[in-house]
Amino acid sequence: MEYNQSWMAIGLMGGLEAGAISLAAGFLLYLILHLANRYLAWSEGPRIGWSYFIAIVLTASGDLWNLFYFNYSSGLQSLQLLRAKLAAVHDPDHIGMRVLFEFLGAAIGVYVAWALLSGDWKRRLTRRG
Repeated sequence: MEYNQSWMAIGLMGGLEAGAISLAAGFLLYLILHLANRYLAWSEGPRIGWSYFIAIVLTASGDLWNLFYFNYSSGLQSLQLLRAKLAAVHDPDHIGMRVLFEFLGAAIGVYVAWALLSGDWKRRLTRRG
């Protein structure tokens, strides 16, 4: 799903903004699946996997499609068509970095939500050894 990225910065800041959006999506999706677990009765693995997958589909699929399309499409044989397609993409020079940050952001968001909701983090932080 491609969302409006016209307000985002370009370059590293744009990648960090996209990663932050993916982080929030991963965190919220894991929280939703954790709360819905009384109906689903899933273990940790499916909750982590599905929340990560849905976060990637919601936040990174548009950039990932553009990255794939520009690298492997044979339909871009004319220079005019390539210019038209690139004009529709926000910051095409750093699309690979944005996709990487979206993947990492979703993974970190799901991990932070899992760590907070697992209930064991208080014991790990207060353990004296």
